[in-house]
Amino acid sequence: MANIIPFKGTRPARDKVHLVASRSVDGYNTAELHDKLASNPFSFLHVISPDFSDGKRSKPGSIERLQKAKAKYLKFVEEEVFVTDEKPTYYIYQQLKDLNVYTGIIGCSSIDDYFNGVIKIHEQTLTDREEKLMHYLEVCDFNAEPVLFSYPNDKVIDELTAKSIQTEPVYDFTTTDRVRHKLWLVNDSTTVLTIQERFSQIPAVYIADGHHRSASSGLLGKLRRERNAKYTGKEPYNYYLGVFFPETQLKIFDFNRVVRDINDLSVNDFIKKLSDKFTIEEKEELYKPSKKHNFSMYLEGKWYSLDAKKEIIHNEEPVGSLDASILTEHILSPILNVHDLKTDKRIGFVSGIKGMKELKHQVDKWNFKVAFGLYPVEMDQLKHIADTNNIMPPKTTWVEPKMRSGLVIYSLSE
Repeated sequence: MANIIPFKGTRPARDKVHLVASRSVDGYNTAELHDKLASNPFSFLHVISPDFSDGKRSKPGSIERLQKAKAKYLKFVEEEVFVTDEKPTYYIYQQLKDLNVYTGIIGCSSIDDYFNGVIKIHEQTLTDREEKLMHYLEVCDFNAEPVLFSYPNDKVIDELTAKSIQTEPVYDFTTTDRVRHKLWLVNDSTTVLTIQERFSQIPAVYIADGHHRSASSGLLGKLRRERNAKYTGKEPYNYYLGVFFPETQLKIFDFNRVVRDINDLSVNDFIKKLSDKFTIEEKEELYKPSKKHNFSMYLEGKWYSLDAKKEIIHNEEPVGSLDASILTEHILSPILNVHDLKTDKRIGFVSGIKGMKELKHQVDKWNFKVAFGLYPVEMDQLKHIADTNNIMPPKTTWVEPKMRSGLVIYSLSE
């Protein structure tokens, strides 16, 4: 059963939250990052990219860089850019984006749940990246970006959440990407206990985004347990930061593919090869997949619908029945000679939040020849993959919402 606890979060002062909370550093190009750092002295990006403040370059991932990041964070605390709550708290977070409303609870998840399978995974992690993130956590000693979890809707938690968000939020701000963020504190002992008890009756939670952060937190916890002869299991490093959304509050978008060439085939020969496994229909305008096992394709200024033929659909296979697997097994690998989605530089990925127009743009304006649109994975598919201990192909799901760094921070030490 899920062990999800409240905690004394460190978070931006109310008058600065809109200045502090930032997207992941990967969400900015070099020019944007420099502009944000130069124009906003309160941005959490100064913690993530601490070299900007002193102008001295340090090696990414080095002790020097990580110590500078921690020092910058502690400086923010000293200057009261951040404040720390006095009581164990759950934080209700709500994001409004593109007419979608997402509401979840920020708390801390147990690393033991990660080890014993209460926390379900669907993505393979890379050992090298796990160790780098663990090293980051070991030096910086905090979680600033929560892992995104999903759990089956619980009526009591839903009702408590709905009641809480009728009150005035402690934060309510809109960022320059036109996303509105709200945060409520839940720290009265009765409600906190009820939420914790209800979570303890949920048999499993599912990682929607943040597999490497979960793995690295587990590694750090193991390491600190080994070093602590008086370890009790209640130390902060036995938990890590998460935001928990009931299934109805998450949205899984498609994750689409663009390829730089069609493997020296003519367009006619390529389409002929496709017709062996797919029923093809040319469309007069932009086309978005309408159901599972239906794909859109944009090639040479034309849109096509590709319907997988029955003989290549194996619904009894959790992974093999995924549209991402069908595309790889029957188009990308045998026809286009793209075998490794992680390393092949001929393939690119486009999140579904950008729509089919972005696929057209990638082909018309950039160095790509063909684009494929996929139907989004459904929550039941994701859960089935995780429940059967299977792993999804790379870049299969794009899950919203995406959280801001520095909104609520969890200390890994007392």
